[in-house]
Amino acid sequence: MRAKEHYVIGVDFGTDTVRVVVVDAANGAEVSTHVSDYPRWKEGKYCNSAKNRFRQHPLDYVEGLEAAIKGALARAPKGMSAKVRGLAVDTTGSTPCAVDRNGTPLSLTPGFEENPNAMFVLWKDHTAVKEAEEINRFAKTWGGEDYTKYEGGVYSSEWFWSKILHILREDPKVRDAAFSWVEHCDWIPALLTGLTDPLTMKRSRTAAGHKALWHLSWGGLPPEEFLAGLDPLLAGLRNRLFVASYTGDVPVGTLTKKWAERLGLPTDVVVGTGSFDAHFGAVGAGIEPNMLVKVMGTSTCDMITTEITAAGEHLVKGICGQVDGSIIPGLLGLEAGQSALGDIYAWFKQLLMWPLEKLFAEDTELDRSKTAKVIERISEQLIPALSKEAENISIEESGIIALDWMNGRRTPDANQALKGAIAGLTLGSDAPRVFRALVEATAFGAKKIVDRFVQEGVEIKGVIAIGGIPRKSPFIMQVTADVLNMPIKVAVSEQACALGSAMAAATASGLYKNMREAQMAMGSGFERVYQPVAENAGKYQALYERYSTLCDFVENRFTF
Repeated sequence: MRAKEHYVIGVDFGTDTVRVVVVDAANGAEVSTHVSDYPRWKEGKYCNSAKNRFRQHPLDYVEGLEAAIKGALARAPKGMSAKVRGLAVDTTGSTPCAVDRNGTPLSLTPGFEENPNAMFVLWKDHTAVKEAEEINRFAKTWGGEDYTKYEGGVYSSEWFWSKILHILREDPKVRDAAFSWVEHCDWIPALLTGLTDPLTMKRSRTAAGHKALWHLSWGGLPPEEFLAGLDPLLAGLRNRLFVASYTGDVPVGTLTKKWAERLGLPTDVVVGTGSFDAHFGAVGAGIEPNMLVKVMGTSTCDMITTEITAAGEHLVKGICGQVDGSIIPGLLGLEAGQSALGDIYAWFKQLLMWPLEKLFAEDTELDRSKTAKVIERISEQLIPALSKEAENISIEESGIIALDWMNGRRTPDANQALKGAIAGLTLGSDAPRVFRALVEATAFGAKKIVDRFVQEGVEIKGVIAIGGIPRKSPFIMQVTADVLNMPIKVAVSEQACALGSAMAAATASGLYKNMREAQMAMGSGFERVYQPVAENAGKYQALYERYSTLCDFVENRFTF
């Protein structure tokens, strides 16, 4: 590192909140942090879970960013803001949005303020299932290059082109007004630096490669003839998007005077190229070649890097893409994951809470304020209580097998039209037993991913876990370690994604020569290791086979 007393800011835009850490660039020590909610999202605006529509207003991002950075700086020692040298952001993805010629999201322009189709389409929005099916079919049959081959051979409704095509078809007003489209992780750095022109905006290698079918071998995005052949509504759009993409160590620019004043930072703060939360999270967790990093939150993202050999890439089937430099520049980044993890436990919690929130809360004979407090207390205690009871149930006892496809299947082999299932229920199946089956199901889903990587020749030397669940739920983590039959190391940093963004900021601003050097200096280490219990691993192998049988039945013989 060039000098002492330099600080960087890592910004992590999650599904529900934006988290900011101010970090000492010399050693990665967390100086201060702040978390800010998205107010409109928190109210449930612009979403319809029954239709799998999840949209977020750009003002939630802008207001959340300002509040979180100011909040973190307010907690830092006086005068530290003047010593901040770099800032980088990660976001969920693929989370695209339609923009005008200036790069402004349409929902920030007159006439579109309340139109969900003019907002950012959140990663877990699955309204584009039909479009994803068409992309997959066309890519295999149009007579030319299969542009999904570096995406695991299966394109998802969670990704860039599916979502764009769906909205172009659904909303003529947005279609006519949209000049181009941007990912959330590209728009925030562009906004902060004033470089919002869609034609010159620096686009993330991660977003482009994993979600937008970008690859150097065919000159960037798929050619016009492929896109227009898929649907004439896409004709001409390629020329209004981008050709180049950039890794997370590349600077975008410096803060505009307006944003510097708004955030209380110097104008020479370097803003790095954005990335996705899981990818910078893997950086923050200390990813090394052939180490699997599991980002375990509302969903999971599983990240691996490998050396790029002279023999060329081996195409891994059914994953979320393999991209040169998407995690660590110079290494091949491979991504997989599950469409729901914490969201499954949250769904079960909501299911159990319904009578309390509906019937108990509406009982006019009860004191409303006391009732609300009771409901809130039970809600907070429910998952910990279920975990405690489920932990005391033997592995073979319940006979219940669940399937973790409540939000579709991300990998292996993306199919967001699939649904979850619970089999083996009896009159003795109580809430803790069903909860245990759900936890086992998410662990079995994780094993499917590991098995696919291994089957495709990708060596896995170890597992690192980050996110809320590894820090809060020993029961879930022990089940996962037992099912995988592999030790799982839990990173110390509570904000590993934001820490990874801070490492990228330190690299982009020139404080370190490369991302690996920043990792070595700023890494937080590990707080504990979950060791698999050999006896449990053997028992789970038998249950895993039953889980696999249920997977095959639901996918091939049980349609909705």
